[in-house]
Amino acid sequence: MERVNEIIKSMDFAFFGSGKHKISPSQHLTEKNSLFLDVRSKEELETIAFRLVHHMPVLHIPINEVPDRVAEIPRDKIVGLFCSSGVRSTMAYLYLRSLGFDKVRIIEGGYGELVEELKPGKLLKALENRKTDNERK
Repeated sequence: MERVNEIIKSMDFAFFGSGKHKISPSQHLTEKNSLFLDVRSKEELETIAFRLVHHMPVLHIPINEVPDRVAEIPRDKIVGLFCSSGVRSTMAYLYLRSLGFDKVRIIEGGYGELVEELKPGKLLKALENRKTDNERK
């Protein structure tokens, strides 16, 4: 509980003003060494699932299962937390930060902004960037 208290106390005007706790879908989808953590329910996932094969690994852990499955979440990746409205992502953010996860971010905008980033033109750009990155290696 002490860790949660410390984290909440650090969430002052400068914290929220800097936006370090969130990330836009476009920025997250182009981050290297990142993971998309979907904390929506099983039923929501069955209706709309994001595979993001050409962008990054996707992990689906409903918010109520996060405490039991926290070991599945990598600490060395930038973890973008996603839900439909940001409420569950915010809860997962605080929980993971309390456990020492420093690279977690809340993906902004819900479905609308995420889907906008997955349209053909932007997907083509992502694939071209990946190809260029692989050629450099």
